[in-house]
Amino acid sequence: MRAVRMRLGERSYDILIGRGLIAKAGRCLRGWGLDGSCLVVADRKVGRIYGAKLLSALKGSGFTAKLFSLPPGEEHKTLHETERIYRAMLEVGLDRASFIVSLGGGVAGDIAGFAAATYMRGIPFVQVPTTLLAQVDASVGGKVGVNLREGKNLIGAFHQPRGVLIDPSVLATLDRWQLSTGFAEVIKHAIIADARYFGFLEKNSARALSREPACMERIIMRSCEIKAGIVARDERESGLRMILNFGHTIGHAIETVTGYRLYLHGEAVAIGMACASAVAARLGYLSGGSHRRIIALLQKYGLPVRMEKIPVEKLLRAIPRDKKARGGKARFVLPERIGRVFVTEGVGEDIIRAVVKDMSRG
Repeated sequence: MRAVRMRLGERSYDILIGRGLIAKAGRCLRGWGLDGSCLVVADRKVGRIYGAKLLSALKGSGFTAKLFSLPPGEEHKTLHETERIYRAMLEVGLDRASFIVSLGGGVAGDIAGFAAATYMRGIPFVQVPTTLLAQVDASVGGKVGVNLREGKNLIGAFHQPRGVLIDPSVLATLDRWQLSTGFAEVIKHAIIADARYFGFLEKNSARALSREPACMERIIMRSCEIKAGIVARDERESGLRMILNFGHTIGHAIETVTGYRLYLHGEAVAIGMACASAVAARLGYLSGGSHRRIIALLQKYGLPVRMEKIPVEKLLRAIPRDKKARGGKARFVLPERIGRVFVTEGVGEDIIRAVVKDMSRG
């Protein structure tokens, strides 16, 4: 088993990475000082596969645990579903000494974490991510929330988990589509912070896509290290943490205008990264060679770099609604080389419009 430490003073916690960790979840949670009753929040598909195993591990360590199932999909990460979780928490008698466990992908982690942050003014929660995207990104850092029709994650909180349990063996049940979408966040980490990691991903795509255990554990470990290091220096996104939004400004806008139904989150982020790289190249910040390497790596991992025909004006209207915008001006994270990015508000609408048109199919 490997561990990455999220260093946040008295709220520090461990991200544990190891095959078979779901079966050891009860012992891990006892080690983190948790006690009493909990609600396990999982989407229906994940709950059918891993719910009984996790409940057994928790009950075997003396916890009282119940499973609550969510409908799968980003379109269900809503206040309506959050209210259903609150009512389930009340029905099973959760109090301020209780806790929540999220089991599943980023949607389950976000909505369960938000419910934990707001139930009785905040109770502990634990992340057990089962998708690659959630293991390398969504489960780490304490950002929780739900969507509104007008935009993604507009309602949320910073609520750090008590800990994160990552079992790479669960990736065996992911279809190739879900696996590829997780690699979008992996590639993002390399572009924003580690050129050598980018080179590793270029050379080891076949090993990664075949889910070779040693390769996947190395990838999960390095991505968690990168994100934990950034969050530890800027937990509340006042500066440095904004670089983790590389690809998300346009990616979130794509998700919003398509109702979260056309693309998975990682696919939308991949298109957003391709667009941001194109903007950086057009403005002269990024070399043509680096731009081509970024596009090639995204495609190597089966990710889209162009979007279906989306009305440009509709997309442009959605961008300033992003929660990271300031005064109606979108903030873009742009690469200046592989391994280094910067945040700017200085991207003109004409440049965005031109790039979006170039990157659209049809």
